[in-house]
Amino acid sequence: MLEPGQKIAPFTLPTDTGSFSLAGQSGDKTVIFFFPRADTSGCTKEAIAFSGLLDAFAAAGCGVIGISKDSAAKQAKFRAKHGLTCLLGADDTTDICEQFGVWMEKSMYGKTYMGIQRATFILANDGTCLAAWPKVKVAGHAEEVLDTLRGL
Repeated sequence: MLEPGQKIAPFTLPTDTGSFSLAGQSGDKTVIFFFPRADTSGCTKEAIAFSGLLDAFAAAGCGVIGISKDSAAKQAKFRAKHGLTCLLGADDTTDICEQFGVWMEKSMYGKTYMGIQRATFILANDGTCLAAWPKVKVAGHAEEVLDTLRGL
């Protein structure tokens, strides 16, 4: 998994509203939160929390995007259903998830499968990881990321 100090290669990703490019962001930092699946309870709570703090992130010079394996169309439905305001990236090929190291083997009820590990990263727009949360607990997480960002 990507760690602070490591650099990620430039990438462009489809979103529910167009496309996202790390290098093309207006702020000097970007928060990227990876979530397993749109419109599930934990993922919904996390996306709502980041959306609710979007103005505070922008004031700190930081954009926010959530990324999952869902299609752009499913992300658009997720946005509309819950009034989300942060960008939602569609990594249906898992290329970006694999670059970040969040696409991994998971298990549930004794069965193993490949899926996205819920994780968050603060990146400089040159791709350098400034902070990472490799295993996220949703409650209070968006606030913790914002506090860390303000301290950078």
